[in-house]
Amino acid sequence: RVELEESGGGPVQAGGSLRVSCEISGFYYKSYCMGWFRQAPGKEREGVAVVDSTGTTRYADSVKGRFTISQDSAKSTLYLQMDSLKAEDTAMYYCARNKVMFCSTSDWGTLGRYNFWGQGTQVTVSS
Repeated sequence: RVELEESGGGPVQAGGSLRVSCEISGFYYKSYCMGWFRQAPGKEREGVAVVDSTGTTRYADSVKGRFTISQDSAKSTLYLQMDSLKAEDTAMYYCARNKVMFCSTSDWGTLGRYNFWGQGTQVTVSS
């Protein structure tokens, strides 16, 4: 059974840092492109960052240089390190598994490319 469980969210002040985690079970995570998405109130869910087994990463322009996606093979855990946080980063953050192994260049942020999702962890940045 595929399971994705996020944790690590919470309140943080603008300019601060936070790391969210996604514990993966039920499959070998390196067999798929894995990603982080977020959804703010009243807005559509959007792609934040993805990584695959080749180490290829892709980021949304809004987080480039501030966020880092990584994987811990020993723990089967996906991470998103978020630095220099801004109020506009406030959202529910979701971990997701792509349908394929390698993260696409063009449509890595397309929701329909992902078939498994976690329940999310809330990140609230206060200014």
